[in-house]
Amino acid sequence: MNKSQNSEVSAFLPMLQKGIWLFGILSWIFGLTDRTIALLSDGYLSAIDIVQLFTASFFFISWLLLSPFLGLNSQSQPKEEASS
Repeated sequence: MNKSQNSEVSAFLPMLQKGIWLFGILSWIFGLTDRTIALLSDGYLSAIDIVQLFTASFFFISWLLLSPFLGLNSQSQPKEEASS
């Protein structure tokens, strides 16, 4: 692999990572909306429905914390500056 191909791959991978993360955000929002509508549509709240909603919310928050945008500042600093 020459330098231009290597730079193209290294530029493409963060874009792919961000795209997958953003697609996951949309998927989790759709899933939470679906669970909320299903929970409220039958007229009563069951414990199983509430547990499912809280579980989906927990995974959505976990997905948000996996953001590729959070690690940009620490990766762009040289090692000497990051350690001090």
